[in-house]
Amino acid sequence: MANTETKKKGRSLFPEHGPIAENGREILLSIKDIDITFGKGDNAVRAVTDASFDIYKGETFSLVGESGSGKTTIGRAVIRVNPLAAGEIQYKGVRISGKIPHALDREVIRNVQMVFQDPAASLNERATVDYIISEGLYNFGLFENEADRVQKVENMIHQVGLLPEHLTRYPHEFSGGQRQRIGIARAMVMEPELVVADEPISALDVSIRAQVLNLMKQFQREKDVTYLFIAHDLSVVRFISDRIGVIYKGRIVEVAEAEELFDFPLHPYTHSLISAIPIPDPQLEKNKVQYVYDPSIHDYSVDKPEFVNIGHDHWVYGNKAEIEKYKELREKGEPVKAVTIISPDEVEKAAAARKANDALQSKKMEKELEEFLAAPTRDTGSFWYALISFFLPLLGLIGGAVFKHFHFKRNARSCFKGAVIGLIVIAVLLVVFLLLLLLAVI
Repeated sequence: MANTETKKKGRSLFPEHGPIAENGREILLSIKDIDITFGKGDNAVRAVTDASFDIYKGETFSLVGESGSGKTTIGRAVIRVNPLAAGEIQYKGVRISGKIPHALDREVIRNVQMVFQDPAASLNERATVDYIISEGLYNFGLFENEADRVQKVENMIHQVGLLPEHLTRYPHEFSGGQRQRIGIARAMVMEPELVVADEPISALDVSIRAQVLNLMKQFQREKDVTYLFIAHDLSVVRFISDRIGVIYKGRIVEVAEAEELFDFPLHPYTHSLISAIPIPDPQLEKNKVQYVYDPSIHDYSVDKPEFVNIGHDHWVYGNKAEIEKYKELREKGEPVKAVTIISPDEVEKAAAARKANDALQSKKMEKELEEFLAAPTRDTGSFWYALISFFLPLLGLIGGAVFKHFHFKRNARSCFKGAVIGLIVIAVLLVVFLLLLLLAVI
């Protein structure tokens, strides 16, 4: 089969180069103020809010955050699976989000590939590995003849650590890690310019992870591939990334070069993520104090936050007061200490304090449980007791006293509440009546 797609390259709908950023680098992908919402009306859930960042050609841009923060949602929006509620996505300066011509949509598919997080769900169980990897080649005619196609597929399957004999098998015959490698091969055989890698090594054995990461870096060096690398393992992210974006509950809170981010984690959420990285030394890990992020430390009621470049190509989300604080910390040039290791004595003191606090909480819960179990089964605090006491306050007070004597606390509280409100209403009506009577006499 003739390589028709290659012949049409000269008439590409994308320019040869993307726009140039202020730092002189070519912008391959630009995410501009995007919102992504699922559902409609009262059931609508905003998964991503006002997210913005650029990915430069030839770099690895990593998007990190805890599970459910919106990383995969943004990745799927780039490949046009998730529609945008606001904002736009540009590839080489051309908008690829929303409604676009069919020809442009095909070029997006050809140039942007994705390695999905769940290999079992993303592979066709009824197709052989040979067809799965070759499907893109068939759709775009990316081979000269059958021998060329077979060679490309065999080379790719070998590069990801599998054997040519695996090509005749089906996905269910492989382990999770092997299926993930098939997904990587399917994406890379298309020779894309941009690959959205959604936790591509999460299903791999530890011994294979470095091999796959090195393979991805090799593709990057040899073919100038650009990666949007989605992960939550910051130790891996630091190894593979050129720049890192940190996302929290659908909002980008910090973007910087990898070493810059690890040396100066300015946003408290970034600080907490880095402090959670396990330390190989078990004794140090035992003595480590993990920083826990508390969103309530931010007061955005009056001073509204913005996503600001504080210098050194370091972007942080915060209000004016926070941004000034971040700038001051960065200009000092002293790396921010994200991890605190305490002495064994302090560890013992902290453990003793936790133990004492746990014991206190345990006693409190036991007391509450005893009170609950001791309460009569019919002590419901019914609304009807309050209603009757409202209209008959004297009867309500007597009933409340009786209930209290026999430890029906909820019923007594309901009676007293209704009786008090009833007495207040009667007193108000009586005052109004006397005022009206006084006016009539005058």
